[in-house]
Amino acid sequence: MENNEVIQIAAEACDDIRAEDIIALDMNQVSLVADYFLICHGNTERQVQAIARSIKQAMDERDIPVGRIEGMEQGRWVLVDTGDVLCHIFHKDERNYYNLERLWGDAARVPLHIGEEG
Repeated sequence: MENNEVIQIAAEACDDIRAEDIIALDMNQVSLVADYFLICHGNTERQVQAIARSIKQAMDERDIPVGRIEGMEQGRWVLVDTGDVLCHIFHKDERNYYNLERLWGDAARVPLHIGEEG
């Protein structure tokens, strides 16, 4: 499956749990860590955990392997690793503090088609 499809699946899974400010960054030219970052946030620890579980479930349903999930216990910054796509689910406070969008400001944004059919 193409990375862009994985990003769209993850974004839809985030949207299903009402994640806020969902963005995707193309990291190919700026980092060796991953090809893409998906970034969003929730307003409570429970919502952050639910968003991460939703991503994991969406990947499992499509046989997309998830390497690891880190940060679930605290629910402040959860990382879901699907290989070339790293999903960062923040608590709102942590997102504002770490501000990955600014840190990786040279990365191009990937258009997301949340809620669209097709």
